[in-house]
Amino acid sequence: MKDYKRFKLKTILPIFISAILLSGCSKNQEAQIFVGEALGTTYQVKFFHKTELPLQKGLDSIFEVINRSMSTYQTDSDISKINAGDTSIVVDDNFREVLKASEKIYSESRGFFDPTVGNLVNAYGFGPEKRNNSLNSRVIDSMLQYVGLNKIKLSAENRIIKDLPGIYLDFNAIAKGYTVDVIAEYLNSKKVQNYLVEVGGELVAKGTNIKSEEPWIVAIDDPLQTEGNRVFEATLFLKNRGMATSGNYRKFRLDSSTGQRYVHTINPKSGKSEKSNLLSASVLAKNCTLADGYATAFMALGLERSQEMLSRIEDVDVYFIYAEENEEVKVFSTSGFKDVLRQE
Repeated sequence: MKDYKRFKLKTILPIFISAILLSGCSKNQEAQIFVGEALGTTYQVKFFHKTELPLQKGLDSIFEVINRSMSTYQTDSDISKINAGDTSIVVDDNFREVLKASEKIYSESRGFFDPTVGNLVNAYGFGPEKRNNSLNSRVIDSMLQYVGLNKIKLSAENRIIKDLPGIYLDFNAIAKGYTVDVIAEYLNSKKVQNYLVEVGGELVAKGTNIKSEEPWIVAIDDPLQTEGNRVFEATLFLKNRGMATSGNYRKFRLDSSTGQRYVHTINPKSGKSEKSNLLSASVLAKNCTLADGYATAFMALGLERSQEMLSRIEDVDVYFIYAEENEEVKVFSTSGFKDVLRQE
């Protein structure tokens, strides 16, 4: 592992694992909090409301419906059946919304965000299927024929049509963010005006923390901290936007037989598990679905191509931590992200 040199700025904001929720209760009412495990990760829903709302069954239903639609870890889900070659599946609204968002980011990133990398995700050992122990450049090249979101279409009957039967869809890089948005809409339907929703580190916030009478405060982890020594180096205000973070500093698999280290980011162009010069990318967007997808795209693009992409899209702010050639760790952020940093 490279020993990245610390580069100190006036305001240091290392971002990697996830934002966490800082506590706070109302002056006149207690914050209502629901926590648990779902989608292979943890979640926390925190909100203020004048009456107690029994939302657990509703939350459980949301997770169940999304899993049934898009979980590659459930063999009876719609996406698993589609990946297995079932052409009769009529996809639901959730699937269609995630596909639509994926197509948008696929186009904007010029193919660097691509949910059809599923075969490669599995081959590298990051998916539900067995890892390919004989993975080499020839095998990778053969899998690239199945990569390209432009190779699938949604029919008028809401069925997925593939150009090649072997195409394997994997929405895991955007599904957590989408789930956050669905929960937010559920809270909106209950007339909740002030909430913070987090699923696996992806967030959306609305309104304020009533006790502090400020926007919700989110703390961010230092990506260079050691295991077991959690350090928060910055906080920011999050209001009426989604936030997601992606990174490779800890997300990797070590091949015990070869010692080869494989990072979680798959380059859809080369088919390789490779890290760019970005150590982490945190994204603010109008919703968490887009923030989640953009964060994944930026990690594959690297710093320079991400900056170029940012010049072409709107309503997106970022905080990138990147390593220079001399291994110094530096930061790039947009003005919109700087504006929400909380001064200690």
